[in-house]
Amino acid sequence: MNCLIALSTLVLGSAGLASEIRVIINLSDQRASLLQQGRITLVSPIASGKPGWSTPTGNFRIFNKDIDHRSRSFGSVIDAYGRVVNSNATPNSHVLRSGHYQPAPMPYFMEFSPEVGMHAGYLPGYPASHGCVRMPRSSSPVFRASQNWNAGYSRRQHGQPGSRPKGTSAFAYSFICSG
Repeated sequence: MNCLIALSTLVLGSAGLASEIRVIINLSDQRASLLQQGRITLVSPIASGKPGWSTPTGNFRIFNKDIDHRSRSFGSVIDAYGRVVNSNATPNSHVLRSGHYQPAPMPYFMEFSPEVGMHAGYLPGYPASHGCVRMPRSSSPVFRASQNWNAGYSRRQHGQPGSRPKGTSAFAYSFICSG
C-alpha cells in the first residue's frame, strides 16, 4: 500500500497574492518533500509509526506547536548514575527510588492528532515511532519555518471542508492514503 500525507498552507504575501506551500510525506518511502509554488525545494527522510503504532491518516489541522516539546506518553527511566535503564518507559513505569522518569524530547513539534505530530528525532531508516512523523534535526526547522507558525488550530477530518474559526488561517495537514 502506498500512503501519502500532504501538508498544505496558503500564505498571503504583501501584495495579497497567495503562495502555496505543501509538505508531502510518503509513508511507504519514508520521505517528506517540501513543495513551494509547485516545486520541490527539499526532500528529507522520515520515520513514521512502527507496526502497532501507525501514523494516523485523514485530514487534520495543527492544534499545538512547541519548539521544545516533551512527550506526554513516552520517555526513559534514568538511574542515579545518569544511565538509561528503560528507554521505552511511560509516565507510569516503575522508577527506582534513586532514579527518575525523563519524557522524550520532541523538538520542533507540530501536533496534528492527539499526542501525534511532526518533530525532530532519531531516524533508523524504517518506521520506528509511536505514530509521530520524525524528521532529521537539520530539516525540522526548515519545514517549520516554511509554515505559518501562527496558523489556526482548528481541525478538519475525513476530507470534509469543515469551517474554520474566525481569524484562523487555511493551514491544514491533508493525509491521503491510496493503494
